[in-house]
Amino acid sequence: MDISYTDRHWQSADGLTLHFREYGAANDRPPVVCLHGLTRNARDFDSLAPHIAGQGWQVLVPSIRGRGDSDYSEDPASYNVGTYALDVLALLDTEQIDSFVSIGTSMGGLITLMIAATQPQRVAGTLLNDVGPVLETAGLDAIKSYIGQGRSFPTWMHAARALEDVHGAAFPNFGTEEWIVMAKRTLTLCNNGRIAFDYDMKIAEPILAADEAAVPPDLWPAFDALAEKPLALLRGELSQLLSEQAFAEMQRRAPQAICATVPGVGHAPTLDEPEARAIVDRLLALIA
Repeated sequence: MDISYTDRHWQSADGLTLHFREYGAANDRPPVVCLHGLTRNARDFDSLAPHIAGQGWQVLVPSIRGRGDSDYSEDPASYNVGTYALDVLALLDTEQIDSFVSIGTSMGGLITLMIAATQPQRVAGTLLNDVGPVLETAGLDAIKSYIGQGRSFPTWMHAARALEDVHGAAFPNFGTEEWIVMAKRTLTLCNNGRIAFDYDMKIAEPILAADEAAVPPDLWPAFDALAEKPLALLRGELSQLLSEQAFAEMQRRAPQAICATVPGVGHAPTLDEPEARAIVDRLLALIA
């Protein structure tokens, strides 16, 4: 089924014009909001969003500030999960959305947890994709090793090979076609004819400057709030960011949650895998 989308925009509290894709139209169901990972954008859900919209859901897919077609911030300090959560809440308020279903990949899941910490009534259901209240140092270090480097490439094949060099261990079964799909979701063709990563390199600054000795916020209360509504938990079998132990603790604290592990995939499942699609459909069936 060919489901098209409309490009739309909203304003952040600090005056940025932010972009989102809208699939389908508002109806009596809460809309599904797909929230991407750290260096990604709305194209990450090119396949999933039409799949959900084809089942009668309105789907909103924002590009978080500093990514895709959303404005870059003049203040790199605003590139943090708290601000991203405020931006998403501004989108909901602009669209007069009382509650929504969140599908959050990695950083998108952290944004959802942040919203649950302050306005849990806004979240009607959640899928946390390879993310949770506890993140592993090895996974965070891997992200720090590549974020914000600003490389560019002459062709999509060069870009795909560069992604494979960095992420090959997380997607050992990917072939050339899958790497090119990922490249076209992650990078963009620039005016100079080069292909570059589609995000503001300054998003790396707060992450690289963070004090590793600082005590991370306790996100378990926010997770517990999400567990009071329909909840799905997804982990990549090879994930370095979400450990098996943390995933097991999430399941222990949310015994009603729908859970699945995507075999042969690390951080983070693309949500195009059959196991991921099945868990999305099961979650939405609980809410419909």
